[in-house]
Amino acid sequence: MQAFTKLTGLVAVMDRSDVDTDQIIPKQFLKRIERSGYETFLFFDWRYHEDGSENEDFELNRPEVQGASILVARRNFGCGSSREHAVWALENYGFRVVIAPSFADIFFNNCFKNGVLPIPMDEEVVQRWFDNFAQHPGYRLTVDLQTQTISDAFGWSEPFQVDEFRRYCLLNGLDDIALTLQHEDRISAYEAARA
Repeated sequence: MQAFTKLTGLVAVMDRSDVDTDQIIPKQFLKRIERSGYETFLFFDWRYHEDGSENEDFELNRPEVQGASILVARRNFGCGSSREHAVWALENYGFRVVIAPSFADIFFNNCFKNGVLPIPMDEEVVQRWFDNFAQHPGYRLTVDLQTQTISDAFGWSEPFQVDEFRRYCLLNGLDDIALTLQHEDRISAYEAARA
C-alpha cells in the first residue's frame, strides 16, 4: 500500500448525497480478480451514455477536474453493499482523499485498508469547499496527515481527526498483510518450533 503523508491536489466535487457503492463501481465489473484497472469503471453509469460516449454533464468529465486527487462529496458517501472494489476504483482513478460529512462504515474502513484517506467533516465546512471550488477554477487543497490539517492557497486551514492506529498505518503504508509481516521473524520462529 502506498504511504500517505501529505498531498496537495486538485479538487473535484460531487454535489450528491447517498452515493452508493453500486454507483461508484457497478456490479458487472466485480468479476475481475485484480485490484487494478478499475478507473475506467468508476461511476460508469453516470460517466457514460448508453452508447459508450462520455456524459459531458457528469462532474468528473469536466475538463477543469481532470487529474483531481481529492474528492469532496455530500453525506453518506459509500453507502450500499460492502464492495472493496469501490475503493479500488477511486484509488485507481487517482483519488487519495475523499471528504464528506459522513461515510458508510464498511466503505470508510475499506478506504484505510487501501491507502485512501476518508475525512468526515461538518457539513458547513464541506459547503465552504464547494463554494471555494465554484469561485476558484483549479481549486486545490493540501491534506497533511502528519499535522492533521487541510488548507488551501487562500489562507484557510481546517483540522481533522483520524484514529491514531489508522493514521500510523497510512503514514507508513501498512495494510493488514504488511502489518502481519512486521512480525515475520517471530512467525517464522514459531513455525520452526512447531515443526
